[in-house]
Amino acid sequence: MSGSSVPRVCTRCILDTTVPKIRFDSNGVCTFCRIHDELEKNHPLDAEGRQRFEALIDTVKHHGKGREYDCIVGVSGGRDSTYTLYTAVRMGLRPLAVHFDNGWNSDISVSNIKNATEALDVDLYTHVADWEEFKDLQIAFLKASTSDAEVPTDYAILSVLYDVAAKHGVRYILNGHSFRTEGVAPITWTYMDGRYIRAVHEQFGSKRLTTVPIMSLTQLLYYTFIRRIQVINVPEFIEYEHETVNRVLEEELGWRYYGGHHHESVYTEFFQSFLLPTKFGIDKRKLEYSALIRSGQMDRAQALAAVQTPYAYNKEIVEYTIAKLGLSNEEFEAIMRAPVKTFEDYPSYYSLIRASRIPIKIACNLNLLPHVFYEKYLGE
Repeated sequence: MSGSSVPRVCTRCILDTTVPKIRFDSNGVCTFCRIHDELEKNHPLDAEGRQRFEALIDTVKHHGKGREYDCIVGVSGGRDSTYTLYTAVRMGLRPLAVHFDNGWNSDISVSNIKNATEALDVDLYTHVADWEEFKDLQIAFLKASTSDAEVPTDYAILSVLYDVAAKHGVRYILNGHSFRTEGVAPITWTYMDGRYIRAVHEQFGSKRLTTVPIMSLTQLLYYTFIRRIQVINVPEFIEYEHETVNRVLEEELGWRYYGGHHHESVYTEFFQSFLLPTKFGIDKRKLEYSALIRSGQMDRAQALAAVQTPYAYNKEIVEYTIAKLGLSNEEFEAIMRAPVKTFEDYPSYYSLIRASRIPIKIACNLNLLPHVFYEKYLGE
């Protein structure tokens, strides 16, 4: 952060110096706007972009010939993953829907998954994590005192998707992320790799993880370069506007909205609305609204005004989360008071990633890794 008590704000979006290490050009435009523009070049929403997407879909179909499924789609019951599944079926693909159940599904998310897979006639595979194991991992990250408390879920989901794809001989994982609606999370807000997760759990956890997959670097390299499994962020290739998507999903799949960005998970609602703003001063709305501003879906003045009001949280959700984790009020208060740390305070692969800039950039250019991987972890 800057030395001033008033954060400096990007002149184009609303990201500011509450993001550590954020940088601005001579016009006051932040690094993340530059990343957005680079991604726009890679994923244009024009005739050329549509042709690329159709060619990519044809490639997925070609590699899936003779197999039960030609792609894997992770589903959470949220808008992005549900629309990705919907788009896959509409484009003539034969997806296997995969869900990671970490014990925090809301009733709405369960209903949304059931309604969508049934309406689209798609098979569903659910990987259920042992609750005591996953709880132990989540508490470990709370005690680690970093802003990465959702990383165990995110990385476990990714690990499950790669594993299921490999088992079924599938080369394509379809993801619901879009830089136009979610942006690129600052590495100082969200970082994940297998070594980091294991290091935190080894220091603060106690249970052996047998049902929570934590993909190693060796496994990731095997899946990427030997099995040649690719992740495709489907919404980046198509027009994707929240209100329109909501209406389509509600009318065609009986989908229901859950009241907040990624609040289909009870823990994510607790994490984004309470833990991040209260302990770390991180307001994820700035990330989402900035993405929407850049893509022309939100007015900047409206966004600036909205974030002046603190992120509203549900006190009952906070109390429920603490109780479900089995923490006493005193234990949770100690977690909230503990000094803030970052992923750099723990062992990780980050230094190795930084040292591998050239091969990683080549892999991104060959579409073996998403371009955003280089921009997020190695871009300056």
